[in-house]
Amino acid sequence: MVSRQTAQPDRTVTSWGRLPGKEQLSINLWAATEGLPSRGDLTVLPFGRGRSYGDSCLNRQGVVLATSRMDRIFEFDATSGTLRCEAGLSLKGIIDYCLPRGWFPPVVPGTQYVSVGGAIANDVHGKNHHLAGTFGRHVVEFELLRSDGSRRLCSPSENPEWFGACVGGLGLTGLITWARIALRRVKSALVEVEEVPFSRLEEFVQLSEESDSGFEYTVAWFDCYSYRKDYLRGIFSRARHVTEPDGTLPAPRPAPRLMIPFVAPSLVLSPLAVRSFNALYFHAKLRQVARRVRLESFLFPLDAIGNWNRLYGKDGFVQLQCVFPPEGGVPGVSKILQSVSAQEQGSFLAVLKRFGDIASPGLLSFPRAGVTLALDFQNRGTETLALLADCHAIVRAHGGRVYPAKDACMAPAVFEASFPRWRELLPYTDPRFLSDFWRRTAMALLAHR
Repeated sequence: MVSRQTAQPDRTVTSWGRLPGKEQLSINLWAATEGLPSRGDLTVLPFGRGRSYGDSCLNRQGVVLATSRMDRIFEFDATSGTLRCEAGLSLKGIIDYCLPRGWFPPVVPGTQYVSVGGAIANDVHGKNHHLAGTFGRHVVEFELLRSDGSRRLCSPSENPEWFGACVGGLGLTGLITWARIALRRVKSALVEVEEVPFSRLEEFVQLSEESDSGFEYTVAWFDCYSYRKDYLRGIFSRARHVTEPDGTLPAPRPAPRLMIPFVAPSLVLSPLAVRSFNALYFHAKLRQVARRVRLESFLFPLDAIGNWNRLYGKDGFVQLQCVFPPEGGVPGVSKILQSVSAQEQGSFLAVLKRFGDIASPGLLSFPRAGVTLALDFQNRGTETLALLADCHAIVRAHGGRVYPAKDACMAPAVFEASFPRWRELLPYTDPRFLSDFWRRTAMALLAHR
């Protein structure tokens, strides 16, 4: 096979948050059979589908290696459900190929437009963490290419220490070239969905506990602007796969229903607009009864809107995703919502989930048992950064952690409190691989010790 490392001129990419000044020069990789491309002394970083929100996928003092063309499927065993593919293949590519054959990824994040390599490097989680754990738990093996040209097969049994460093290792250990993944069997492309309104955080926790045994997927949306002491209105959604064959597996998948063709003006997500949307969405959900829907529409609701990140305007957006331990879940989330309300910055993408106690395989994996909260904020400059700093302080005070894949501004001390074992990753990092996130957090800590 001929290796082509640059099939097109170098291009500029951004992270999904589209923050100003976050543009990044990239080299397109088509295959990695001849080692990594050389660009002088510049550092490199893998770049999959660009769905990380902040700067964990960027390396602005170097280049990123865009892997989206590395998307071939090498092998698929329709009996065992194991798939070997290149690391640039998206989860959508896996679903398109495997779902008609009765197989589905056991763990998916909130979008199918992420690469396999990115899913491993961030050890992504889904709405079924309480039953399936993280993506890394279902990775059988992968190949790691280092900048010195060496290749290493990594699995839970072969080079397990490297496996644990790469899973959740933020792409800093080298380039994952291919991976073998264990899929789960499904008999239908539909899921049964129930939606239950709640009015207090404690109700969300209770619904989660009640639903864990009977439903594979659980998640809650809430109205950020509705919060006041002892009150928070939201919708708790729970779903399970349809277990009987119904002929839907080979059916065409739904295409995006809406495309955002240009960057929206800031007033589109003004407080008044978000309040109105939240009220309409809540009351629309109240009218819905238990139903069956395509699993993509439940698992990836925002994928129905192409380029939805443009809604946040020219300055982009930042997200806070954090997790609190079980005892800190309700008080921690309450404190954050108090801070958000006090600073009058609401979010129309406000999500609560409960993580189970299944151990993550990665050294720096984000999920842990407890309650995870995600809030998107339109970037308003210093006032948004101040709000995020307040929220990070609350997370730290309650023993929680912040998600690197969604972060754009956590302080080094917050990173260290979130991931106290981060120094154990250092022996496995590749000397040529670096990210803006790692410079901002770990390298800043090393420089001051």
